[in-house]
Amino acid sequence: MRDLDPDLRALQEMRDAVRRAKAACAAIASYSQEQTDRLCKAMVDAGVAAAADLARLAVEETGIGRVHYKILKNLFGSEGTWASIKDEKTVGVIRRDEARGLVEVATASGVIAGIVPTTNPTSTALFKALVSVKGRNAIVISPHPRARRCIGETVEVLRRAIERAGGPPDLVIALSNPTIESTGALMKHRDIAIILATGGEGLVKAAYSSGRPAYGVGPGNVPLYVDRSADPADVARMVVASQSFDNATFCCSEQALVLDAPIADRALAELQARGAHLCDERETELLGRYCNRGGMMNPDVVGQDPWKIARAAGFDVPAETTILLAHQGGVGKDWPLSIEILCPVLSVHVVDGWEAGCKTSWEILKYGGLGHTMGIHCRDQAVLDRFFLEKPANRIIVNGPTSQGAVGYSTHLDPSVSLGCGPQAGNITSDNITARHLINVKRAAAPTRDWEERAVRDHARAASMGGDAAPRGSGLPGDPALHATPARTTSSSWAGNAGAQSYAKSAPAPGPTGVPKVQAALKATPSTTSTPATSSASGAAAQASVGSPVLQPQRAPLFTRSTGGAATAPRPAASATRPATPAPASAPAPNPAAARPASSGPHAGSSLSSGDIARLISGAGNGCPLGPCQGCPHHSVTTGACTA
Repeated sequence: MRDLDPDLRALQEMRDAVRRAKAACAAIASYSQEQTDRLCKAMVDAGVAAAADLARLAVEETGIGRVHYKILKNLFGSEGTWASIKDEKTVGVIRRDEARGLVEVATASGVIAGIVPTTNPTSTALFKALVSVKGRNAIVISPHPRARRCIGETVEVLRRAIERAGGPPDLVIALSNPTIESTGALMKHRDIAIILATGGEGLVKAAYSSGRPAYGVGPGNVPLYVDRSADPADVARMVVASQSFDNATFCCSEQALVLDAPIADRALAELQARGAHLCDERETELLGRYCNRGGMMNPDVVGQDPWKIARAAGFDVPAETTILLAHQGGVGKDWPLSIEILCPVLSVHVVDGWEAGCKTSWEILKYGGLGHTMGIHCRDQAVLDRFFLEKPANRIIVNGPTSQGAVGYSTHLDPSVSLGCGPQAGNITSDNITARHLINVKRAAAPTRDWEERAVRDHARAASMGGDAAPRGSGLPGDPALHATPARTTSSSWAGNAGAQSYAKSAPAPGPTGVPKVQAALKATPSTTSTPATSSASGAAAQASVGSPVLQPQRAPLFTRSTGGAATAPRPAASATRPATPAPASAPAPNPAAARPASSGPHAGSSLSSGDIARLISGAGNGCPLGPCQGCPHHSVTTGACTA
C-alpha cells in the first residue's frame, strides 16, 4: 500500500480496520458478562497506568491543555467511567419482571465508529473504547489528524491489555492516517452499527447524514447566571476551578457570566482575588478580534493559558492569570466574545433581576449552545425552578463548576465525555452517552392476565361503532373462521343460500360409490357412545339468547377431548342408553354455542365420532330460532356449529 495515493491508502486502511473489528466482535459474541468485564478491567488498569505518559504526549502533540489536568481526564475516562458501569448488565438477560411477564436481553450492536477530537484526545479514546467493549462491541477510532499519534498510542495500550486478558486486540483499532474522506467513508460503511461522534457542528451533521445510526454531540455555549442570592466567594471559587480544568477545553465549560446587578461588583472582585483579569475597553476589543475569526472561534486559542492568549491578542497579563474577563453589551455577531471559545476567556453580561438574566441566558444558548449545558448560582428555589423549566439546556449545573459537573465528575450525572444535546441541537438524545447506549436490548413479553377480557370489551365498543359484532379471526361467538369446514371435507359443508333445500330433502352429491359422503363417513367410522340430546331447558336458553348481546361468555362445550385427541361425548350414567332412532322433532336442539369442541388448534372441532355426527343431523333445526332447518347456511352438518 506504500505506492497508493494517500487518500486511497487511508480508505483501504479503514476498510481493513472495519473488517478486522467485525471479526473481533464475532469472536467475543458468546462471552459471558464475567468474561467481558475481565477485558474491560484490563483496559481500565492499563489506562490508569499510562495516564501520565499519555497526557504528556497529548499536550506535546496538540499544544492544547495542561498535563496535570490531562492526567485527571485520563483517570476519569478510564477509572471514573468504569466505576459507573462496572456493575451494569450488558450481556444476556439483564432484567426480569415476573409480575409483568417481561424479560430484557442485551445483545451487542456490532462495530462502533468513534470520532475523537483534538481537544481531549486520549481521555475520549479511553472512554469510547471502554463503553464499546463493555457491550461486546468493537470500535474503530478515527483520530483528529492533529492528535493521531497520542490517540494511536492510547489505542495500543488498550490493545495490549485486551490481548493479555485473552481477548482479540482488534476490538479496539485506530486509523493511523485518517483523512476527511476516510472518516466520511467510515461513517457510511455498511458494517458500522453506530457512530459515536464528538466534534464540531459540521461533524455532527455529517454523522447524522451518513445513513448509519449515530450519537452526535454538538457544541456548547454555556451561560452561567449568578443570582443576587448567591454567595460571591463560592461563585469565584467554582468558576476559577472550572476554567482552570485543562484550560476550559470541555465544551461544557462556562462561556459567559450573566451577573445580577446587585452582586456583579462583588462577584468580579472575588474573581480578581483568585487571579482573574478584567479587561479594559481596549483589551476587550483586541481580545475580540483575536478570539473571533469571521464569527468562528480561532482554533489557535483552544486550551491555551490566559497569558498566552493575551500576548497573542496584543496585551500582557501576569503568568499566574486564571481567567480573562471581558464585558459585552449583548449577544450576537456585534459582540465577538459571545460565541463559544474553548479557553479561559469569559464574556461578562450585567443584568437587573432574574427575568433579565433568564432572557440573556436564553440568547447565549441560542447563539451556538442549544440543548447543551448551563450553570446557575442561586439560593432562591423559585428562581431555580423557573430556570429548570424554561431553559433549553439539558444539563443545568446548580451552584457548582459546569466543566466538572456536566461530565459527571462533580455530580451524579453519568460519567461521560460525550454529552448529547437533544433535538434542539439536532441530536438523537440529551443523555450523557455511556455503555447502555451502545447495546441492543430485545424484549420477550408474555400476555397480561386480563388481555382477553379487555379484548372482549374493546370488540364490543368497536361493534357498537362499526356494526361488525364478530369479525373474522376475532374468536368471538359468531366468528365465521371458527366454523369453517376443514379442507378434507369440502363437499360436505353447507354453503348454500337461504332458499337451498334441507339435507333431508336433498342430500349432498354422492361420492364415487353413489353413497352420500356423510353417510359414508358414518359407516366407515366406528360408533361411540354419546349423550342424549340436551334438556329442553338448554333449548330454551338457546332460544332466549336471540337478541341478546353477541359478546357473551361461551357456554360449556358439548364435546370433550379424550387424551388421544378424538372428540368424544362425556361418559353416560350406568342406566343411560343411546337412543336407537333420531330424537323427535319436538326435542330441543343442542346449544349452538356449546356444540363447539373444547380443544384448540388448527383443526379444532373436526374430529367427531359417528355417533356425534348422527345426533347432530337428527337434531338439526330443533329449537333453532329460525325454525326447522331447510338447508340453512348458518348450519354445518359435519361440526354441528350454528352461527345464527
